[in-house]
Amino acid sequence: MRLDDFIEDFQRDEAAEKRRLAEEKSYEITEYLDDVEREFQQAVQGDSMFGSTAPEVFVGRSGYPNVSTGVLSPMGGDADAADFATSGDWYSQGYGIDDVLQRRTGMLNSTRSAKVDVSDVWDGFVGTQREVAIADHPVDVEVGLDGTPDIDISLDDISTPTGPRARATNADLAENPHVPRPVEKTLEDDDWAAEGAMTYLYRRGFDVYDINTILSAGALGQGHNRKLVPTRWSITAVDDTVGKFLRGGLQHSDTVDEVSVWTNEYMGNRYWVILAPGNWEFELVEMKAPESVWNPAADDYYLSSAHEGWEGRTGYVEETAGAYYASRLAVLEHLQERDRQAKALVLREVTDDYWAPVGVWQVREGVRHAFDGEHGVAESFRDALRGVLPQVPVPLGRLRRKSNLVAGLQTSITDF
Repeated sequence: MRLDDFIEDFQRDEAAEKRRLAEEKSYEITEYLDDVEREFQQAVQGDSMFGSTAPEVFVGRSGYPNVSTGVLSPMGGDADAADFATSGDWYSQGYGIDDVLQRRTGMLNSTRSAKVDVSDVWDGFVGTQREVAIADHPVDVEVGLDGTPDIDISLDDISTPTGPRARATNADLAENPHVPRPVEKTLEDDDWAAEGAMTYLYRRGFDVYDINTILSAGALGQGHNRKLVPTRWSITAVDDTVGKFLRGGLQHSDTVDEVSVWTNEYMGNRYWVILAPGNWEFELVEMKAPESVWNPAADDYYLSSAHEGWEGRTGYVEETAGAYYASRLAVLEHLQERDRQAKALVLREVTDDYWAPVGVWQVREGVRHAFDGEHGVAESFRDALRGVLPQVPVPLGRLRRKSNLVAGLQTSITDF
């Protein structure tokens, strides 16, 4: 489809409309927290024991290498625990910000302080947490609690929110969890470096959501080096490691043979992806709306960016942080399916409709699903930019000053 026609005729598909309607649902989060507190009171028995089914774990980063580590469990007795685990399925189910906050605040984070070195730890609270992390389904647990919960929401731009926290005295499995054979294989090999184990699991069909939970619980890597990894770090580490693996597999592939433009919108984030012929190159440019929670004091869009060439990056991305690795992974997955490499520019507009951080997973899924629908075709990268610019909130000059890929066209776009 010609780019002009694509942009002019662009319509939300049925799934996108479902997501839009889901986002329009209004919930009073403060009222919901009152319900959470009531559920907690009902769940705690006289002996302060809490029984539930745990789909996830959480590892904090404050105080590293002594960290707060927790088991996340829904407090509703009739809740399907699997629905509470961070997943790419949330996108297809049309979850909005409110839906994510409800699920995450509906889980109790039972925490203990622990040292990150857990190479031989498979008993006690940390051992139970690790068993939960490597299981292929939510696990029934019994957690002893000390004191009342802290009814608070912890928001993060990379990891998904966490809800009420309570100090745990102990945790025990109420069932024998089933561990997938590929995970057992990585655990049994004490000489397998974490990076290799991650890519092995990815090649065996594990999505990054499963892998970062396993990594976070210290269940990957060489035996003597296995450590708890703060959840925020593990998410980025897995996206980065898998992304590098995919990039390496494409470096001898042919390039795409045309310039294509893809778009998507999710949770108040708008994405434009331009793929052009050439050796692998990637850039993410973020544009954050003024007077929003992301850019509250400004009267103009805040721009951030990060870029890599054919050989990748040597240092961590500071400006765009986890969003860079998540969006890069999504683009590389698309190219890997086509066995092609390309120059890739992702433009992310963060509007004030994205009013609370729900984690970098929504960036990953927003870009992943940009490749689901129709796309536009342009004669050149320059023509693709010309078509997209009226749809983004900043002028060419600002993009040129912030973007390596746009700046590289500086001498050939005088006709804009």
